[in-house]
Amino acid sequence: MLRAAAARAADGSRRGDAVTNPGLFARLARFGCLAAVALGLAACSGGSVDQVAAPTATDAPAMAGLAMAPGSEEDFMVNVGRRVFFAAGSADLDQTAIVTLDKQAVWLNQYTSWRARVQGFADDSGSADVQMALSVKRAEAVKNFLVSRGVLSERLRVKGYGRDRLVRDCPEIECKSQNRRVITNLDDDDLNS
Repeated sequence: MLRAAAARAADGSRRGDAVTNPGLFARLARFGCLAAVALGLAACSGGSVDQVAAPTATDAPAMAGLAMAPGSEEDFMVNVGRRVFFAAGSADLDQTAIVTLDKQAVWLNQYTSWRARVQGFADDSGSADVQMALSVKRAEAVKNFLVSRGVLSERLRVKGYGRDRLVRDCPEIECKSQNRRVITNLDDDDLNS
């Protein structure tokens, strides 16, 4: 098929040639691009296309922080994680939150010059006062966990924001769940300010 198409392309007077047939031209272009990508991958890997491994995990590092300094704020955000999420109406830490908070505690215990602002948020049912109290309770739960893992209480400042600073204001559960969070932000300022 490729030889026939190339022969037709050489003689632009035929009806089925790639110049006058956009469908054929598009197919040839796609084939050429795919071939170029496959050859490029094979060349980069030093082997054949069959030797190029596919990623095995969807949560593999994005390689964004290769040149970041250990102990930097970027290191904390990329390699540790600063957000934990909560079920509706709850300040209980689930297993996913505990994994993240364990990593935060290890990092904060290693880099003791950093302080942290533990900021709680809510997007649950109830009045503004109820949501403010829940956001503070969530932030306190995170602080208490970090302290239980050896982080000095004096290095952590807790604040609740209730429904202020929503990620998005929406009725869908997938969206609302993003607002039920605590964020641990590194802080090099005086905690008393």
